[in-house]
Amino acid sequence: MTQQVPSTEPELAGVRNFRDVGGLPTVDGRRVRQGVLFRSGHLAHATGEDAAFLASLGLHTIFDFRNAADQRLEGPDVELPGVRNVNLPLSDPADGAEFWKMIRDGDLDQLRAILANDQAANRMIGSYRTIIKERTAEHSRVLHALAEDSVPALMHCAAGKDRAGLSIAITLLALGVRRDAIVEDYLKSNEKHRRYKVRRSSSAASAYSPEVMELLSPLFDARAEYLAAAFETVEETWGGVDAYLEKGLGVTPELRDRLRERMLD
Repeated sequence: MTQQVPSTEPELAGVRNFRDVGGLPTVDGRRVRQGVLFRSGHLAHATGEDAAFLASLGLHTIFDFRNAADQRLEGPDVELPGVRNVNLPLSDPADGAEFWKMIRDGDLDQLRAILANDQAANRMIGSYRTIIKERTAEHSRVLHALAEDSVPALMHCAAGKDRAGLSIAITLLALGVRRDAIVEDYLKSNEKHRRYKVRRSSSAASAYSPEVMELLSPLFDARAEYLAAAFETVEETWGGVDAYLEKGLGVTPELRDRLRERMLD
């Protein structure tokens, strides 16, 4: 039996950005069921108390969208007894490896060269568009798994906002959740206690100066324009959500009905 999630969101010491997406409204007046779909940042630094809480949720599957480079940097997820871990990288370890090394190691002039003048935000928009267009097999696998047996499920990446954010958004679209509610949930990742901790190689104050943090902020923000770019890509590539789900992800109307029966009140 799945334990009902406490009404007060837990304060997890080693896991950022955890939340239940239960309660979000659909266009036809239903709501996502509590305790069936969770999202978070990575679980590699979960404390014993964190792990005990996560184990109490009755999870069937954890979807980890990190790539091998992320896992080397942060470590593997904590093991939870009886929970299936599925790793589906939504970005290539080689994609931007030099870029992310510069984020950790670069000085102010180097950061200005690669991030200033909207370069950082444009990079994020491009990444969201690419994931929608090129990771259809992975998103198809997630939705089919959820329809078959994989709930309750937790989806996470490193920060829990981009790769996991898109996967959650796609799942919510398939469930018929209102677009404004999807965006509102996505933007919760900006709350201070949820944000990914920026790590740079130097511990000097200059490594985290106000200008450096302003340059980095588009990479670590959840911005409505990023999710809008993903939705626009669905429209431009497939002509709409229904066609994207059916032609892009192989999600038939029958499968969507199964998803809704499993995950909606």
